[in-house]
Amino acid sequence: MGNLRGLIVFDLDGTLVDSRRDLADAANALILERGGTPLTEQAIGRMVGDGAAMLVRRALAAAAVPLDDSSLPRFLDLYDARLLRTTRAYPGMAEALGALTHHGPLAVLTNKPLGHTRKLLDALDLASYFASVVGGDGPFARKPDPASLQHLMTTHQAAPRRTVLVGDSHIDAATARAAGAVFCLARYGFGAEGAALDADRAVEAPAGLPAAIEELLR
Repeated sequence: MGNLRGLIVFDLDGTLVDSRRDLADAANALILERGGTPLTEQAIGRMVGDGAAMLVRRALAAAAVPLDDSSLPRFLDLYDARLLRTTRAYPGMAEALGALTHHGPLAVLTNKPLGHTRKLLDALDLASYFASVVGGDGPFARKPDPASLQHLMTTHQAAPRRTVLVGDSHIDAATARAAGAVFCLARYGFGAEGAALDADRAVEAPAGLPAAIEELLR
């Protein structure tokens, strides 16, 4: 079987946790405050992945609401108040993570601000599985720039082809490709809805992650 150890890196929104409704509710609260008409949860879900600033820009543009310097800070306040209203880990995620820990260190790489990321991981009892957590407001450019993933590979002394990035969007796929890493598509995530994404493996539910990643690390 060979050495099956490697570095396994997870996106957060749409991969580890289903946060679409809370993100949509916060975006719509901002739109309503500014006189706009709310968008559908599905429409806002398709805007997630490039970080909070881009989500706000896209949502306000879609609602024909002007963007100003107060838009992002206000969204972050609104989202902070809704962070854990409906957001949950995907069913079977904790069990999948537990099964993966013997394959090597696990990490989180997200464009979400680090404060919100850590709060979610702690509240949903996921934090203990991860050796590293990198948010979108740190010293590295946000995904799909590969710098943050390359930093994780350096930190954990993992070669690119022994690094698996698990994500649900074209942003994650592009990040993996740019860093020379392997990409596993979380097809169950809201970022994958209606998207044709090239992946080394794809899973339909978290329960499929251990077997898929073991195959990728052979």
